Amino acid sequence: MPTSNAAEKRTNFFQDVYEVVKLIPPGRVTSYGAIAAYLGSKGSARMVGWALIASHDQNGVSSLPGYRVVNRNGLLTGKQHFESPNAMQEYLEREGVQVKDGQVVNFEKHFWDPAKELL
Repeated sequence: MPTSNAAEKRTNFFQDVYEVVKLIPPGRVTSYGAIAAYLGSKGSARMVGWALIASHDQNGVSSLPGYRVVNRNGLLTGKQHFESPNAMQEYLEREGVQVKDGQVVNFEKHFWDPAKELL
């Protein structure tokens, strides 16, 4: 059965998101919006989130470091999609990123902007 153009576009976008997420260095975080903007789809932050959700298996496990992607204010808004409610925070803290009340402490210090870093 042939793939629709919309489905093909979504699949390619998801793959592009995965490639960017793989490049986020340990101890750094980025935002859904920063990834979308880098991919030329400013305003598609939710699509980035959907791509990351799609990367998880039925147990909430992903081979991508999607825990390094947070919202524009540094909130761990995707934490419910991991294998446990605290997994996202635990992964970040193992890399030296402090999280308090579900938000990255010193967000600006840890922020990785793909538009600047992947020139």
